[in-house]
Amino acid sequence: MTAATAILLASFGGPEAPDEVMPFLEQVTAGRGVPRERLEQVAEHYYALGGVSPINAQNRDLLAALRAEIERRKLELPVYWGNRNSAPYFADALRDIAADGHEQVLALATSAYSSYSGCRQYRENLAAALDEAGLTQSLAVRKISPFFRAPGFVSPFTAHVAAAFKQIEREHGVAPSEVRVLFTTHSIPEAMALLSGPQPVEALPGLYEQQHRDVARAVMAGADGGDVASWALVFQSRSGPPSIPWLEPDIADAIRAAEQEGVRALIVVPIGFVSDHMEVVWDLDHEALEVAQSLNLPMVRVSTPGVDPAFVSSLVDEIQASLAVGHESGSAPAGLCSLTCCPNLRAELAVVPGTSVAVTDEQ
Repeated sequence: MTAATAILLASFGGPEAPDEVMPFLEQVTAGRGVPRERLEQVAEHYYALGGVSPINAQNRDLLAALRAEIERRKLELPVYWGNRNSAPYFADALRDIAADGHEQVLALATSAYSSYSGCRQYRENLAAALDEAGLTQSLAVRKISPFFRAPGFVSPFTAHVAAAFKQIEREHGVAPSEVRVLFTTHSIPEAMALLSGPQPVEALPGLYEQQHRDVARAVMAGADGGDVASWALVFQSRSGPPSIPWLEPDIADAIRAAEQEGVRALIVVPIGFVSDHMEVVWDLDHEALEVAQSLNLPMVRVSTPGVDPAFVSSLVDEIQASLAVGHESGSAPAGLCSLTCCPNLRAELAVVPGTSVAVTDEQ
């Protein structure tokens, strides 16, 4: 890539005023059959926080941190920001990038794992935004592959879990051997989970869950107390109709099961998320905590990486590594973000290329 390259921080977006809440939720769930009652329930979560999602403020902080780290490394890489579901929208960000004279874009999504909604949908949205902006022929966009293995993504979780073990022992007298660590991530439909990753999936079934378990094992191996505590991967934030199977167990059910099994305290680790946005704050700090408190089960929820310096540094490492790789055709069947990766079960849509990464059984 050339000096004409720009970086696009690509994120989910969120409402920043009460009157934006329902239009935002309707856009997010368009065509997915989510009942109106469910949207109204979720809207109440936003209203409880003033109708403002934390995610945009967090992305502004991350944007500033990325720019500072890139400047520290003396890289000529301007960083822009765009969302798929709220302003600033992708199409507007791409127009700004093109107007500033850039010809190539490397998109960094705030999603660390492989799945349709966490990766390929961003590639679809970016392709559609290029078309909307009339830039398909003049601006080349490529998306960085999922970064779940980045050391700076894992290390903040590891440090926070180690601190949580000490806090629980200090405040409640519960040793690590009596603690269960619940690693939580966004639930997705089972069919989507099965097809996450390059196709065909026979060699690497359940890649979405496998990637999370890899991170969980790394965190437990590095955290003081992680060698004796039990742990499990659990799920949250289900939004689909009841007739469609989604990944389980739900975190609330996992908390109840832990209490029945004699676990004396919980550490909840939102490894599926990079910042403490709405789903983390509401689903864990409100709903999950209420379940734990009803069972008199001490619970510590650790924070996400956010703008931890190690995380920001790793993201810039990912950017630099991707800059060293030329534009991919996306045709390699064994690579993450190839044309076959994380297929759309509803329709085959155009995608921007991704940074191809070799996938092995160990990943």
